[in-house]
Amino acid sequence: MKVKLKDIALLALLAALMVVGDGGLEWLPNIHLVGVLIVVATAVYRVYALLPIYVYVFITGFIGGFALWWIPYIYIWLPLWAAVMLIPKKLSLKIKVPLYVTAATLHGFLFGTLYAPAQALMFGLDFKGMIAWIIAGLYFDLIHGLSNLVLGTLLIYPFIKILKHTDKYAR
Repeated sequence: MKVKLKDIALLALLAALMVVGDGGLEWLPNIHLVGVLIVVATAVYRVYALLPIYVYVFITGFIGGFALWWIPYIYIWLPLWAAVMLIPKKLSLKIKVPLYVTAATLHGFLFGTLYAPAQALMFGLDFKGMIAWIIAGLYFDLIHGLSNLVLGTLLIYPFIKILKHTDKYAR
């Protein structure tokens, strides 16, 4: 894929939407658009989706402070990006969209588990302590996964269609 100036602008817009969508829904526990937007960006821009992901990660660090909570953000979005990258491009969108929604949903359910190894290392937790930390956060992971399911079901397909049609209307 040859990246055009409009693609760079759209990637920047996706990063901004991740930041705003995360901050705007901050009052709701673990409900945000970040996972959905990562899926959309990856489905359309493939490897270039890493750009808005890491712009989001670093802006989040600037806003919230580069404290210990931020360190897992360096890797936590990569499994979602990788899962979407592994979905074959040749499949029809009707087959890919449910797979995209599934990837976003599973990432939400597993967020605490993905976060846990960094927590264990940073705070000296043993394996039992790390498992206890994961169990204590299951309620929030349930909310995260279900919100990704709902938001992904509603938004992934239309967002992908909009981004794929930008070439048609770009001058």
